[in-house]
Amino acid sequence: MEKTKSIQLFWANHAIFDYTLGCTVNASNAMSKDIHAIRKDYASSELVEDVLGDDPIHLFANWFEEARTPMGYDVNAMTLATVDRNGFPTTRIVLLKGIEQGNFLFYTNYTSKKSSDISENPYVSLCFFWGPLERQVRINGRAQKLSKTDSEAYFKTRPYESQIGAWASEQSAVIHSRAELKQKYDELCRKYPTVESVPFPEFWGGYKVSPNAIEFWQGRPGRLHDRIQYTREHDTWKWVRLSP
Repeated sequence: MEKTKSIQLFWANHAIFDYTLGCTVNASNAMSKDIHAIRKDYASSELVEDVLGDDPIHLFANWFEEARTPMGYDVNAMTLATVDRNGFPTTRIVLLKGIEQGNFLFYTNYTSKKSSDISENPYVSLCFFWGPLERQVRINGRAQKLSKTDSEAYFKTRPYESQIGAWASEQSAVIHSRAELKQKYDELCRKYPTVESVPFPEFWGGYKVSPNAIEFWQGRPGRLHDRIQYTREHDTWKWVRLSP
């Protein structure tokens, strides 16, 4: 391999050999230096007061549609943050499955860790990041279960494999192996061979997050980002511009 003046790093048993220095260096230190060097200047757009309006849901819908093409199927991926009874936060990616009457909808297993947290503390936070557009939206609000009727109606629209998967997975429960999970899945496929035969699982359903604050972030040059925060006051929304 040709040696060059530039540093060439090769992983080997959690260490890196630096051909320039002629020695092995600590992998974590090398990675840390690489992370420090990551830079991006944001300059694709701006968020000006003229486009804001009085309804943040309308602005969110516009941003969502603009993100559809560059983001593809990931456009509705959002980070959901919950807090348990001891005050410990947990985050995970879930999928937005609708916006109805200003509420943000997602579905899950009601025996999951997220559902357990919500039952103890209904206040949650959502975060969307649309990198190609250099945009982020943060939503704080209160989560409530959807009605069984609404949850069942959505469940019936899911693909057959997803319906069986909901029955097969005791979400967040410890399992001995993937083979155990696959065996249960296969058994359920034999028990419910068609999509019409799969019953609605009572332990599964949706949540609606009713927002009380929504912040829109638009990356700008020099880290002078645009941040507009809407807060709900009774039945109206008020917005302010925040320093980046």
